[in-house]
Amino acid sequence: QLQPVESGGGLVQPGGSLRLSCAASGLDRHIIGWFRQAPGKEREGVSCISISGDSTNYPDSVKGRFTISRDNAESTVYLQMNSLKPEDTAIYYCNAVSIVPSVSYWGQGTQVTVSS
Repeated sequence: QLQPVESGGGLVQPGGSLRLSCAASGLDRHIIGWFRQAPGKEREGVSCISISGDSTNYPDSVKGRFTISRDNAESTVYLQMNSLKPEDTAIYYCNAVSIVPSVSYWGQGTQVTVSS
């Protein structure tokens, strides 16, 4: 069973940057999504990347500021977050999706806090 492990969260000032990592053996065979959940809010997707890395997607709220990438040789997916805003504060989760069989794995999350 795949166990994604997120890392790289922390406290950063507005306008700052963080790079999150999601690692797991076998991650290279899964579509990966990054999600976030702020207190009192529903979990929302912030990016996803295809298995090959050729296709990525972002919602308008983070487009131009966040970049998802992957290193399949290292079974790791990254989320580079720039120009961070206080509203980006949330727990960030990595989700690995297999099409066949249809199964999804969640990591435990990493806290990102944007505050001065």
